[in-house]
Amino acid sequence: MVSTESILAFAAMSLLVIVIPGPSVLFVVGRALAYGRRTALETVLGNVVGSYLLVIAVAWGLGALVQSSAAVFTGVKLAGAAYLVHLGVQAFRRRGDMRVTDMEVPARAHRGHLRTVLDGIFVGVTNPKGIVFFAAVLPQFVNHSAGHLPLQMMVLGLVPITIGLITDTLWGLGASAARSWFARSDRRLSMVGGAGGLAMIGLGVTVAATGRAD
Repeated sequence: MVSTESILAFAAMSLLVIVIPGPSVLFVVGRALAYGRRTALETVLGNVVGSYLLVIAVAWGLGALVQSSAAVFTGVKLAGAAYLVHLGVQAFRRRGDMRVTDMEVPARAHRGHLRTVLDGIFVGVTNPKGIVFFAAVLPQFVNHSAGHLPLQMMVLGLVPITIGLITDTLWGLGASAARSWFARSDRRLSMVGGAGGLAMIGLGVTVAATGRAD
């Protein structure tokens, strides 16, 4: 099965990639600024679930199709980018609904728990950085002589998922703490919420403009 050496080597590689903020981190930060801690943590949960769906896709061969086909990769990337812009526009438009006395559940601005998690899943599964990493790097750490390659990749995939869960949670908590610090008035809270929306819109545009590594 998967050796300890492979797990440790993949963990080191994953950490190097994850510490560089990508779409998932910036999305969590934007949501934290726009809606607060609870939404940020629900978004983190959705992100890790979406990322692990990418692991499963790679393990069973679908990831290779996405990575090898420029058309499929572009379609997935643009779908994720469009959704990010859509969420950012919603957050920006609802910035005036935020109140200091109701920070964690702004009037009409806070999305349902399941919807928030589903948003995170969609962004996680369409994350170009995740697609490239899992499709190009993950297969290099499996032991082909041991067989059961899909199972090996699914086990190895838990490593970056765990690291991402920890680091994204810290990013979300940090951003929501900054939001709390700035939220000394309804006007400033509205400005911070608008900044979170603009951050998500900018992230969507950046993802759309980003090409494949090859």
